Amino acid sequence: MRIALCNEVVAGLEFAAQARLAAGLGYAGLEVAPFTLDAEAPHMLPAARRAELRRIAEGEGAPITSLHWLLVAPAGLSITSADAALRARTLEVMQRLIGLAADLGATLLVHGSPKQRQVVAEGDAGRAEEAMAKAGAWAAQHGLIYCLEPLDAGQTNWARTVAEAVEIVSRIASPGLKTMLDVSAAGNGETEPAEVLLRRFAPTGWIAHVHLNDRNRRGPGQGADRFAPVLRALRESGYRGFCAVEPFDYHPDGPASAARAIGYLNGVMEAL
Repeated sequence: MRIALCNEVVAGLEFAAQARLAAGLGYAGLEVAPFTLDAEAPHMLPAARRAELRRIAEGEGAPITSLHWLLVAPAGLSITSADAALRARTLEVMQRLIGLAADLGATLLVHGSPKQRQVVAEGDAGRAEEAMAKAGAWAAQHGLIYCLEPLDAGQTNWARTVAEAVEIVSRIASPGLKTMLDVSAAGNGETEPAEVLLRRFAPTGWIAHVHLNDRNRRGPGQGADRFAPVLRALRESGYRGFCAVEPFDYHPDGPASAARAIGYLNGVMEAL
């Protein structure tokens, strides 16, 4: 099982130190939140800086595997807005972030961004789906996968379950568009356990990524959720993608949370 660390967990460190720490703890790579690279316009990072970041990560032994938290910066983006100018700006950022992912050596992007996909008026859901279709086509041009991330109703009101997300991406039917499973979101929003969902949907090929986190929003091993059933379901379903540790509450701090998570997950995998 290949497990990456979401880099915002240790964003207080310089990028090289993030990669060095991740590799030293036993992670296979970094999943990068673009806003940690540039808080204002990460989609506009110069080519030289992109090459430098890729070289640093690979040199430290934690290559960049994926991007997530895509629409945090620049501020004010939306895939559902009827405002033509805002929509064009948002789509441009998405397209440029896909190019950024390719330049950084990533293979996948995760579209969570719950605040930027709220459905409030007629036509909003259709615009969101159109944005996903464009993103899937752009990703395919680079040989990448763009993942629509199901998030629970406490975070968003569009694509809230794996079944809803699978329905959307299967209807679009783009080779560059898939979905995924976030264990925390599943625990807080699905009617079935994450492992049941994985056994149902992973064999279909629509699940291209997994976020490992407890429903209490801490890392694996720091809450009531048990991850042996999740990892067993992935293994027995033939899943071959990456998983990424993505806590939101770093207890007692980011580096310790990252260390606790990979230690716990490695122990679980050894016991399977």
